Amino acid sequence: MNLKEIKEMINLMNENGLVELEVEKDDMRIRLKKTANGIEGFNGPVVFQGQNIPLVQDKTQGTPIAEEKSIVKTVEIKAPMVGTFYRSTSPESPAYVEVGQTIEPGQVICILEAMKLMNEIKSEIKGKLLEILVDNAEPVEFGQSLFLIDPL
Repeated sequence: MNLKEIKEMINLMNENGLVELEVEKDDMRIRLKKTANGIEGFNGPVVFQGQNIPLVQDKTQGTPIAEEKSIVKTVEIKAPMVGTFYRSTSPESPAYVEVGQTIEPGQVICILEAMKLMNEIKSEIKGKLLEILVDNAEPVEFGQSLFLIDPL
């Protein structure tokens, strides 16, 4: 890949409103991501945001039970780009992950399709999958929460 081809990719991103683009050609792979300040090379993780959730609540009073003030620290895996969310490679294939499953760093957890390009989204953490927040084949926005994880 040469500089001219990279500039063409940047123009493609700008013309089509893409936030991220990944291209593999021969034995070279390039991934570009648009930030608030322009375009940068991107090798980073999926966006995470921590959130505290009470483990147990008293149903009669609506307050946490005194003996069980444990707090579970959860992590949201968010969409790194705009696209269509897919849980598997095809409708006949099993889903990459299921609720209750333990996921490992580097494990593919879903696919986001953008401009007919299939982008594998990989986990950056080890944890138990608590909830899948998006339905299969549903469009997602940049930064939209996809999964809720209990880190291990």
